[in-house]
Amino acid sequence: MSETLSSAKIIRLLLVVSLPLLILDQISKWWVVFNFKLPFVLVEGEKFFVPEDTRPIIEGFFNLVRRHNQGVAFGIGNGTTWAPVVFLIVLVVALGLILFFWKRGSFTGPARWSAPLLIAGVLGNLTDRLFQGFWLEPYQDAGFWGRISQGYVVDFLDFKLPLYEKIMPSSGGHWPAFNVADSCITSAAVLLFLTAMLEGKKEMMAKKKQG
Repeated sequence: MSETLSSAKIIRLLLVVSLPLLILDQISKWWVVFNFKLPFVLVEGEKFFVPEDTRPIIEGFFNLVRRHNQGVAFGIGNGTTWAPVVFLIVLVVALGLILFFWKRGSFTGPARWSAPLLIAGVLGNLTDRLFQGFWLEPYQDAGFWGRISQGYVVDFLDFKLPLYEKIMPSSGGHWPAFNVADSCITSAAVLLFLTAMLEGKKEMMAKKKQG
């Protein structure tokens, strides 16, 4: 049964769980931005992608890279003019909905940790879309909307998985690069799934008892 959470408890979880993860997410992304080469050059207003700056950590398995994702998972919407603005709005709406349902106590069981994880993940990628475009040197002379339309999420964790290459041969076995914020969102999704499974099992057992 859901129970409305107090503002004090929500703030406490935000400070203990969400804030440290958000800080880790932003520090790691800005480290990549300041230490890795820009993945493109701008020639007469047109982007030309250059060879990727890749730093092997575990040869053949794990690399650090710098990728700009203006879309969502698997690069959907990447490189389009509408994606940065549309997904910026989507993240703002998502943040509001998470806070609304969290306040109402909709996250129960293992999923009670999913809300602060989702907040950290959404805020991390939202911060990227708001500010990263303003730091792109090729667009320093562009206006406000010109720069915010270049907003992107910094992805830098690159894993090569042999089985994935069989599913997606064009990937070369490389799982789509991700970041700390994405990991928070994925972890939250797993917790929500586990909670749904447990709730479903409880309902089935209750029906058996009644029957």
